[in-house]
Amino acid sequence: MKNVPILNFANRGFFVLVLLILAFSQDVRAEFKGFQDFEGNPQLLKNYTAKGKWLVVMIWASDCHICNKEAHQYVDFHLVHSDDDATVLGISIDGESRKPEAEKFIEKHSVDFPNLIAEYEYVAAMYQELTGQAFAGTPSFLVFAPDGELKAATAGAVPTTLIEGFIKKNSLQKASK
Repeated sequence: MKNVPILNFANRGFFVLVLLILAFSQDVRAEFKGFQDFEGNPQLLKNYTAKGKWLVVMIWASDCHICNKEAHQYVDFHLVHSDDDATVLGISIDGESRKPEAEKFIEKHSVDFPNLIAEYEYVAAMYQELTGQAFAGTPSFLVFAPDGELKAATAGAVPTTLIEGFIKKNSLQKASK
């Protein structure tokens, strides 16, 4: 695995945020098994990346306090950006045994962006494969560029304004090249 630089940020004592800016190109077309949509259809992460827009993957659990507190931000983010420059994909680590709780989370927070569900082990393996780092828990985020390149990963709560700034900065850098 390649070493990935780590930048630390503090967020009012809730969590230490770790923003991993990936200094290398990562092909995310690997076929991570074990993911399905909430209708039970098998899904691959590659089906959601490289669609010409930024993709913010929110990894969540129905019993995660921070996930419940922050879900509305990502619903709003998706609503504001989905027609333009970015979309959100949720991945629940609740697994099959807690699928009813995950469905209640989606309903409670009026989550209208696509969501997948998998067992914790599958999500942790995918996260480690993509980032070279151990999965720290929920919430966690992966940010993919419009071409499908993984650009950043973070563990802990992240304000959507930080992600918007990251996207804007990286879009401007790419446009100036």
